[in-house]
Amino acid sequence: MTTPDTSRPDDARAAADGPEEADVIVVGAGPAGSSAAYHLARAGVDVLLLEKAEFPREKVCGDGLTPRAVHQLIRMGVDIQAPGWTRSRGMRWIAGRRQAVIDWPSLGRYPDFGLSRSRHDFDDILARHAERAGARLRTGVKVTSPVTSPAGRITGVEAQAGPERRPVAYRSRVVIAADGASARLALAMGRDRDPHRQVATAARRYYRSPERSQEEYLELWADLRVPGSDRYLPGYGWIFPMGDGRVNVGLGALPHRSQGGADLRATLDKWLARVPEHWGLTEENAEGKVLSAALPLGFNRHPQYGRGMLLVGDSGGMVSPWNGEGIAQALEAGEVAAETVALALTRPAGPGHERALHHYPVEMNHRWGRHYRLGNALAKHVFSRAGFQPLLNRYVMGSPAVLSALARLLVDLTDNPSRDAIDHILNTVVRLVPAPATRR
Repeated sequence: MTTPDTSRPDDARAAADGPEEADVIVVGAGPAGSSAAYHLARAGVDVLLLEKAEFPREKVCGDGLTPRAVHQLIRMGVDIQAPGWTRSRGMRWIAGRRQAVIDWPSLGRYPDFGLSRSRHDFDDILARHAERAGARLRTGVKVTSPVTSPAGRITGVEAQAGPERRPVAYRSRVVIAADGASARLALAMGRDRDPHRQVATAARRYYRSPERSQEEYLELWADLRVPGSDRYLPGYGWIFPMGDGRVNVGLGALPHRSQGGADLRATLDKWLARVPEHWGLTEENAEGKVLSAALPLGFNRHPQYGRGMLLVGDSGGMVSPWNGEGIAQALEAGEVAAETVALALTRPAGPGHERALHHYPVEMNHRWGRHYRLGNALAKHVFSRAGFQPLLNRYVMGSPAVLSALARLLVDLTDNPSRDAIDHILNTVVRLVPAPATRR
């Protein structure tokens, strides 16, 4: 490994001098890519972090961070006490006339609070944090194709840099693809999406609502109806406080083959027409358009490692099939990828190097395989048909213990070894699920 270069030569000079080289190239500076770059840089690895956009930039997201995501931010040393971070105490679930408030659990492993932060500057904060750790950040660089050896192993990427789109080249021993749901680099390397895995769709919009912006709970609505039918939205709606006078209002839905997709814009309009008027969730208070994005769920792209390239975050289909959460998973997978690659780089090219890299999908499967397998089954047979409404019946909503257990299962918040009876039950249930095979 080489010593990280923090002098940040500009892209024009790097291109003029020939291909820019590093131990590792990370494509995409979202949460997954910045996490991987940060942890690699901290391990003394020379890493190039390539991002096609310029910061700050918009990103379709709910902007809500669970304690699992906060845990990863703390591990990265991100200053979550700085202005702009809004804390949440838990979740409020709404299903018809029933409401329930669930506080985030007090566990030994995770903090007992969540956060909200707009993706407009959240990704910028993480990317600059990785840069300060020693990663070489290049923005305005759009990766166009992989560079491969005669044996088909990736050895770098070709890209276009700057507004003039000048051609640039980058070379490395390992490439980490963190380029989001489009997964262009994975597709170029022949890694197609698993057609049997679900892909959800999310849409969100900001509204000026000083009253709701200071709310202490992330609010989720499970009783939304699809306009023109009597069926429930196969997903849920959310209202997340931003703490700056705004709220993030959105919907997530899973299409079902027999029912087709839902019109999220029409569903949003119908939903907001029934909320209290004093909340201010009206067209006059809206900021920007309704924006939507795809959410690749439950490990829907394989293999997660092969021929010198690791898939991290949305590019590997790592969004939780339980609730559509992706930031916590992206941050965690970035750290695992960094640890794997740092170890592999201590070994010369050959079988030992490859064995170390192949540990990445094994570890991800070990962490989430059973939980995701159960979530994929529920997403296919329950969530895509009737959303969360069947789970939030009057018996569940009337039992604090059952609600707490369901909340922990949905956001994957348990201690292991178990800390209490709920942990013990949930960990036992997940262990009973057959472990999926690690694909190569």
